[in-house]
Amino acid sequence: MNQSISSCLIRPATIVDAPAIAALIDELMPFLTLHPNGEGAEKFIENCKLPAIENYLSQSRYHYQLAHIDGVLAGVVAMRDNTHLFHLFVPRALHRRGMARRLWQAARDTALAGGNTTGFTVNSSVYALPLYESLGFVVTGPRVEMDGIAFVPMRMALD
Repeated sequence: MNQSISSCLIRPATIVDAPAIAALIDELMPFLTLHPNGEGAEKFIENCKLPAIENYLSQSRYHYQLAHIDGVLAGVVAMRDNTHLFHLFVPRALHRRGMARRLWQAARDTALAGGNTTGFTVNSSVYALPLYESLGFVVTGPRVEMDGIAFVPMRMALD
C-alpha cells in the first residue's frame, strides 16, 4: 500500500469479502480484547469469525463497505440498522492516517441517504476512543467491561 489514502476505492461489501473482513478483524483482536491472548473474550471473538461475518453480510440490516488501495484491503466499515456503527477496522499500517475517517464518512453518507434522521451510536473500544471523539461522537455512559472486552458507549446527534 504505497499510495496515499486519497487514492482508495470504497465499495459495498459482498459475501465473498467475508474471509478478508474476518482476517482483518482477527489481526486487530489485541486492540479489542482486555487480554492480548483473547482470554475471556471467546464469545466476542466468535462473533468476529468467518461464519458470523458471512451471517452479517447476508442480512439487510447490516451494510458493509470496504476500502482498497492498489487492490489491497485498507479497511472495513459496517452500519447496523442505519444508525449503529457496528464495525470500523483499518490495518495497523494505516492507523492514524485518515482511513478510518474516510470509511466513517462513507458509512455516514450512506446511512443518511438511506433515511437516518436520528443520529448514530457506537460502542468504542478504549483504543479507538480518541478517533470517535475527533469524528464528533460523545460519550454517553461509563466504560463497560464484560465478556473479555471493554467499550465506551457513544452517540453522535444530527444537527
